[in-house]
Amino acid sequence: MRIRLIVPATQENRRKRRKSMSPPLGLAMVAALTPRDVEVAVTDENAAEVELDEAVDLVGITVPTFTAPRAYELADAFRARGVKVVLGGIHASTLPEEAAAHADAVVVGEAEGSWPGLVADARAGRLQRLYRCAERPSLVGLPHPRRDLFERGAYFFGNVVQTSRGCPHGCSFCTVTSYFGQRLRCRPVAEVIEEIRTLDLSEVVVFIDDNLIGNPAHARELLRSLTPLGIRWAGQTSLAIGKHDELLALAAESGCIALLLGFETLSQANLAAAQKRVNVVAEYEALVQKVRAHGIALHGFFIFGLDEDDEGVFERTLRFTEQVRLESAMFSWPVPYPGTALCESLEREGRITTRDWSCYEASPVYRPRHMSQEALKRGTDWTWREFYSLPSIWRRLGVLRRYALPLWALNLSLRAAWRDADRSGAFMSPGFSRV
Repeated sequence: MRIRLIVPATQENRRKRRKSMSPPLGLAMVAALTPRDVEVAVTDENAAEVELDEAVDLVGITVPTFTAPRAYELADAFRARGVKVVLGGIHASTLPEEAAAHADAVVVGEAEGSWPGLVADARAGRLQRLYRCAERPSLVGLPHPRRDLFERGAYFFGNVVQTSRGCPHGCSFCTVTSYFGQRLRCRPVAEVIEEIRTLDLSEVVVFIDDNLIGNPAHARELLRSLTPLGIRWAGQTSLAIGKHDELLALAAESGCIALLLGFETLSQANLAAAQKRVNVVAEYEALVQKVRAHGIALHGFFIFGLDEDDEGVFERTLRFTEQVRLESAMFSWPVPYPGTALCESLEREGRITTRDWSCYEASPVYRPRHMSQEALKRGTDWTWREFYSLPSIWRRLGVLRRYALPLWALNLSLRAAWRDADRSGAFMSPGFSRV
């Protein structure tokens, strides 16, 4: 039996492929769950062409919302040849009936609970229409992801590792809690360390957990176990890291070079409406200074167009990022992904303007309260352009900052990606997605 697993390309990467930040760890795990006597391969269409005439028995396609149209197009092409197609991922799990119109089977939820049984059913010719886990799977005893199936040279960071799933914070715009749950499930630290030892430890390890310190006890054990490895690592966490002096010190001691933090907005009212209670705007500047005092760089995430935002939000946010000299940042608008509380509230208010999934990151798809959709797009574009202008990079980084060379390289790569996308009329940020 031959199985092909596929990540559909963004619109930008179909026009002009460029290096992505990180490889598709989720499909590498699906490949690892596949029985050893089954031939399995992974194609990330952002890095390589999909061979539609390939002789395969089963195709599995992951479906993020913004590439759903391309996922369905690929699925329809394979099915037209008589190849069985399985769709999964966050979008297919949220809208299984929509996905089922383009598939022979739909996987709802995480693959660990259903993929091995699905493969057995496919081999026996009894593929079911829907596979759904009765409960969220345990993360104990997972196999190592099939990193050998990644396209070589296609990613800035190949050493991606996941230590937990879920997040204790229920932010209204985030799909993490609806898909992975609000109760954090953690892998045994010994198993994480065993996996890390198989990597090229001369390169940076990137933890793709949505909240690396969501369980402080687990984070403490993990960081202490990382210290003897002598690695450099980066990861995403909540601003609660500022309340945990011990964890911050352990992070620095264990080799942390950068933390990705969701500042989101400079409005406390916006944070309250988004259910992001962990953030306190008045503490932002002190938090940045505290983290940087440990020699750790900061990458900030910001969202424009929340209900308290007017058109002055762009300049206010830019001035803040330059004042605190953030090493890097990304700027976006709220995306009402199906299944999120944000989507439900905007639907009730009649403010969502399209269900064309291909538009869901290229431009705003809802009506903001205090500005037009066009003003939101224009202001976000302006902030990207100003933040990654050469004068801004110089003001924020200079040449004496710790890790100045890699930070300049990161800023220039984001600047180049933005400029290229700006000419094409759309931008998919080449960084880590929080959805």
